[in-house]
Amino acid sequence: MDATSIVAELNGNIATVGYGLAAIGPAIGVGIVVGKTIESVARQPELQGRLTVLMYIGIAFTEALAFIGIATYFIFQ
Repeated sequence: MDATSIVAELNGNIATVGYGLAAIGPAIGVGIVVGKTIESVARQPELQGRLTVLMYIGIAFTEALAFIGIATYFIFQ
């Protein structure tokens, strides 16, 4: 069985797998942002308010990648 016949037998949309893979990046990014914020607050607790605001901004930018991935999924569906 060659690759062409395997691809021909696929049913459904490969974009679903693509979005699943695209969601891994933002998940790792959010984990890193939150982890580094916790480390920073542990080192300098008096900056907790500022660091929390920066953390939420970082999460928003990172989650924008997930929104791009889901939009791409619907475009190619």
